[in-house]
Amino acid sequence: MRLAQAQLESHLKQGLRALYVLVGDEPLAQRECLDAIRAAARAQGFDERTSLTAERNFNWQQLQHYGQSISLFASRRLLELVIPSGKPGIDGGKALQALAMQAIPDTTLVIILPALERDAKNSAWFNALETHAQTITLNEVDAASLPKWIANRLAQQGQHTGSQTLEFLAHQVEGNLLAANQEVQKLGLLYPQGELSDETVREAVLNVSRYDAFQLGEAVLQGDAERTVRILQGLQDEGENAVAVMNPLMWVLRPLVRIKQAEMRGENISNAMASARIYGDRQALVKRALSRLSLRQLEAALQKLADIDRTAKGVMPGDAWLEISRLCFGLAKVKGR
Repeated sequence: MRLAQAQLESHLKQGLRALYVLVGDEPLAQRECLDAIRAAARAQGFDERTSLTAERNFNWQQLQHYGQSISLFASRRLLELVIPSGKPGIDGGKALQALAMQAIPDTTLVIILPALERDAKNSAWFNALETHAQTITLNEVDAASLPKWIANRLAQQGQHTGSQTLEFLAHQVEGNLLAANQEVQKLGLLYPQGELSDETVREAVLNVSRYDAFQLGEAVLQGDAERTVRILQGLQDEGENAVAVMNPLMWVLRPLVRIKQAEMRGENISNAMASARIYGDRQALVKRALSRLSLRQLEAALQKLADIDRTAKGVMPGDAWLEISRLCFGLAKVKGR
């Protein structure tokens, strides 16, 4: 059953189902859906949450062992399965079909997938999931719809502003919903409910810290290693959280992977950029990055960010900031071929 993201909150009030599938590359939508499911699980007495990531060489029998195990501390469990590539392989496909047909006892399973290619969408395992799971597509918001999206978010916190100001906000965040949501939340913290003037919004949006993670992504795309190091140091000195830096980097790198894949398939690059919401001056920046970085390097960088995320959350050992610095510097110093 397909479920719209807007329907999720009311759906969860009726009780958690056994299987959910989140499909798409929109990070804010993914985070908000996961947060809503986790909150519902806590409210409904789920006392244990486990997260697994199906990377290369993942042992799919872990899912069978999980289903056979009995928790000593929880009667109901939440299991999150992330498949970053969207390609579970033969063994994974069989395991997912089995999970779709027979739920794990006393467990709600959430499967998290990226935007899928045509072959994956037509696969037996995905058809089985769509048939038996609550499937939520994490849609991106196109440039034309972004001002309305921002207006709706402002309305949720009792604020509103004019159409020109909404257009300004949409232009400032360049289609990035994480950044847009951050700006909306900042306005909610700074100003009371009611109308926001254009001057008020511009002052709040343009009054930012000296360094931010989006500047870091830009420096990496430019191949400016010196600026990359300077911004990294500035972010650390300002006490920025490692997780808050990784999300914008994900947003920067994911479209490059999609465009690079389109390029390798012989598709029109301009169309691929438009599909990835890369417009205006940013197209030249992205083309420069694509001329330097291979698909293998970009995919490896996304995988590394997933590992760093687990490190930052204490799931894996290591220093998240050190790994972010190594990754960004490594990408920035790659020379054109």
